[in-house]
Amino acid sequence: MKKTSAFRGHSILPLALLAGFAVALCLATRNARAEEAKPRLNVQLSFDRPLESSMAPFIAAESRGLFATEGLSVRNEFVGNSPEAIARVASGASEFALVDLNELIRFRGKDDAPPIKAVFVLFNQSPYAFVARKSRGIRTLSDIEGKTIGVAESDLSFRLWPALAKQNGLNASSLKIYRMSAAVREPILSAGQVDAVAGFSYLSAENLRNRGVPASDLAVLRYNDYGGEAYGFAIIVNLAFAAAKPDMVKAFIRATIAGTNFSIRNPQAAVGDVVSRMDGGLRDLELERLNTVISDNILTDEVRRNGLGGVDPARLERSIDQVGEDFKFHKRPTASEIFDDSFLPPVGGRLIN
Repeated sequence: MKKTSAFRGHSILPLALLAGFAVALCLATRNARAEEAKPRLNVQLSFDRPLESSMAPFIAAESRGLFATEGLSVRNEFVGNSPEAIARVASGASEFALVDLNELIRFRGKDDAPPIKAVFVLFNQSPYAFVARKSRGIRTLSDIEGKTIGVAESDLSFRLWPALAKQNGLNASSLKIYRMSAAVREPILSAGQVDAVAGFSYLSAENLRNRGVPASDLAVLRYNDYGGEAYGFAIIVNLAFAAAKPDMVKAFIRATIAGTNFSIRNPQAAVGDVVSRMDGGLRDLELERLNTVISDNILTDEVRRNGLGGVDPARLERSIDQVGEDFKFHKRPTASEIFDDSFLPPVGGRLIN
């Protein structure tokens, strides 16, 4: 009888554990379903150009559920340029937009411009560059004087050429300007009709290599390597939305940081997310493009020290002055009128290991 009693006592224990595990599993499943069922806030993110892999942090954040984890459902729209994207945010048509920070500076320098600010800087250094053929005698910035430069309509990079020329003691008016549409910028350089083109380094240089121009014949003269202070693409937010839902702005930035981290650590997967949404996107080209953006524009020494998303106020002030070399401000904006760091998480949550 004692043996039977002992056997029954031992058999009850695993049954109780099994039952407890089943209850815990049911509770976890129910909680997970409750999280999934929570309504997400719908917001719109405007991009100022067609889809390409520099946007991977946002596309990955959407595809990988990082925005959803923060309670957001993000719709994307693609418009023609930064002024149009800024106007979308100013009007409330979009809650967020990714725009050229230097174009925001020009916008804020106009009369009666609404006080829209950037809240997260993705490109710590601008992508502005002259992309030249070494075979045409251009290897450094000083070689560009007197050369024929292809400049696309509405090109933003060339607007900072006067400041760059002044910084380097060059004659800004010495260039021979060949005006053209953006669609033929790289073909014209590859055909030898111009000596260099002004544009974005990660677009023009990668496109030229893809067209068969040898990398050894390309000189990529990045403005920031020659004293340019400009930041690049940044997230701006609608004023009313930020005032009414500051926690959701912070949530959007946290998801963006997570998406940026994912893109840095898993560029092939992030590019896969982007290319799957492109019409005729080339995976190898977009991967090369993203790797260039990460190394040249996002993961800079400043970002390694201070974390993603922020600015150095003194540097931003200098960049505003450089914009002013080619743009007449109605009232010069200050760094604090361009960038608001109050929505950023602490530095520890923005550092890249």
